Amino acid sequence: MHAGGAEMTTGTGAAIFGCAGFEVLHDEAAFYRDFDPAGFILFARNIESPSQIKRLTADLRACVGRDAPIFVDQEGGRVQRLRAPHWREWTPPLEFVAAAGTKAERAMYLRGALIGAEHLALGFDGNCAPTLDVVTEATHPFLKNRCYGADPDTVLRLGRAVADGLLASGVLPVMKHMPGHGRAQVDAHHDLPRVYADAETLHDIDFAPFRALNDLPLAMTAHLVFTAFDPVHPATQSPEMIRVIREEIGFQGVLMTDDLNMQALSGTLADRTRAAIDAGCDLALHCKGILSEMQAVAGQAGMMSGATRARMARALTFRHTAKLDIAALDGELRVLMGPSHG
Repeated sequence: MHAGGAEMTTGTGAAIFGCAGFEVLHDEAAFYRDFDPAGFILFARNIESPSQIKRLTADLRACVGRDAPIFVDQEGGRVQRLRAPHWREWTPPLEFVAAAGTKAERAMYLRGALIGAEHLALGFDGNCAPTLDVVTEATHPFLKNRCYGADPDTVLRLGRAVADGLLASGVLPVMKHMPGHGRAQVDAHHDLPRVYADAETLHDIDFAPFRALNDLPLAMTAHLVFTAFDPVHPATQSPEMIRVIREEIGFQGVLMTDDLNMQALSGTLADRTRAAIDAGCDLALHCKGILSEMQAVAGQAGMMSGATRARMARALTFRHTAKLDIAALDGELRVLMGPSHG
């Protein structure tokens, strides 16, 4: 992996797709070959064993004839696709940070590096982390313990540590949920959250971690309305919010949507995709692995723009085959955190 063959053409599709199961089906392979998505994402339904995942990631890349990036969500805690007995079980980030205390920054770096090393061994080269959402009293339980802290300075320091750990292992971090999901009081998987904070508060708190880490190569949008900027459209589909992300937060990397199937968005999948791409998102993310839905998304996502291709080319330069001393990193984390260091 990463030994050439990563080049994208002007015909590379502006979407990231999942697949249905443990192996690539014939119809899926034909679709991926024809559309040539920018990358792939896998979920628990796709994960059985280390040898099976290595075959699956290799087969997905073979479908598109290049070293396409393959992502997975491995935050630790509830959002963790690689689980025991084959892989480490990690405590939720907020609990892990609390247990680490003053050593949290180093502990989160080690956690990122160890997670990244597990990824790379399986053919994954992207992790949908760090989560840079700032916890508030109102943060919905679906998100709260996935976060790193309740003030922007803590979140940006620990977010940087996780990102640096992933990058040290050769894995691309995808920061989320830009420009900040911490004030959401409903679960965006089921409802559209609305945030009523004023622009100054949002800039000072919610947007601050993303602004501090705006040099990272990839980010994922938030499906929520910020009434101070656009009272109608969720950030994923708001040209004004994408302008804020690009100009005020200063992020110039690859901006992918959060999963387009989440019910915070309305309309058909085709409608959702078109609105996100028109607003300025680089890539449409569709996670369910249902072929007919992927076809609908592909029809509206179209091909990557020149600007998106340039951003993706830069992002892929962060990949490398790392030579980390995993045993030493694991030993250091055990010393920092104690025997139950996950």
